[in-house]
Amino acid sequence: MNKLYITALSLVLAVILMVVLLWPQYQDLQKLNVIVEQKKTELQSKRDYFSQLREISRKLEGYGENLSKINSALPEDLSLPSLFDYVQQTASQAGLLLEKIGLGGIKPPEKDSKIREIYLGLTLSGFYPDFKNFLSAIEKSAKLIQVQKIMFSAPKDLEEPFSFEVGIKTYSY
Repeated sequence: MNKLYITALSLVLAVILMVVLLWPQYQDLQKLNVIVEQKKTELQSKRDYFSQLREISRKLEGYGENLSKINSALPEDLSLPSLFDYVQQTASQAGLLLEKIGLGGIKPPEKDSKIREIYLGLTLSGFYPDFKNFLSAIEKSAKLIQVQKIMFSAPKDLEEPFSFEVGIKTYSY
């Protein structure tokens, strides 16, 4: 009978010791399993996100020509010599003489924008049809250029060219 009590008591003590010693370990294991599941979900979410980015990138590659037009319309760097050269070539192709070009100022980006405004003042001479061609070329340009003001003076002799003063605004990042 003593052996039976000792065996039962040993068995009860073993169960109590196992519960006391193993229960915290079991709870730590459960917490780690929950964390692993959260990390798996987070990893899958990131995989889906990057998959969507790859898909969008593939779609954007199909619009390469249009994106290059946008990049030329809003250049990232402010290159005044290339802008001056563009205005000179456009005026020359239209049949006008670019007498003077001046920088009217650069407006820094506004608070929520990265776009800068660049103002130029031009003095051109030529005939009215050529000036219309110049304005048309500026309007059709891939660059975002707006004509802000136009002033002109007529010559005393109609055979002589007109003098045009033009204020334009363009943009860059």
